[in-house]
Amino acid sequence: MTRYVAFLRGVSPLNCKMAELKRCFEAAGFTDVKTLLSSGNVAFSAPPAIVPILEKKTEAAMTQHLDRVFSTIVRPSTFLRALVDSEPFAAFDLPPNAKPVITFLLRPHEKHVELPIERDGARILKLEGTEVYSAYVPNDKGPAFMALLERTFGKQVTTRTLDTVRRCSLS
Repeated sequence: MTRYVAFLRGVSPLNCKMAELKRCFEAAGFTDVKTLLSSGNVAFSAPPAIVPILEKKTEAAMTQHLDRVFSTIVRPSTFLRALVDSEPFAAFDLPPNAKPVITFLLRPHEKHVELPIERDGARILKLEGTEVYSAYVPNDKGPAFMALLERTFGKQVTTRTLDTVRRCSLS
C-alpha cells in the first residue's frame, strides 16, 4: 500500500463535515483514512496507482456520497516529505513574518511565466513541475494574493502553507 494525501479545493468546516469526508474516502475503497486540519486535507492508503486515476476516484466518491464534489489534487506522501525536506524556500530571502506557501497544480503549467511576480506583499517565487512556491506577508489584501495565483496558473490549483504540507506529509 502507498500513502497519499488529497488536497481538496475550497473545503472548510462550514461546507463539509470531516467525518462525512472520511466516510466518503472509505467508501471509495481507501484505507487508513485521516482528515487533517479541517480544511480539505485527506491522508489515505491505496494500492500504488496513477495519481489522475486516484483524483477521479475521489471526485466520483464525493459525487456519490456527498452530493457535491471538490476539485482534488493528490500527491504521494513520500513526494511531499521529499519536497519539505528539500527546504524549497531556503534560497529566497524571506522576511521573518512571511508565510511560505505551496500551490499544487492539477497538471504542469505549459506557458512560460516570468518569475518572481510581486504584489501587495506577496511573491510568486518559483515554478517546479506541478508545484508553485510563493510567500506572503499577512495583510488585509490576502485574497489579492490568491487571485494573483489563479490569474497566473488557472483555477485547477489548491494552496497550502508549508507547515500544512509538512503535517500532511507525516500523516
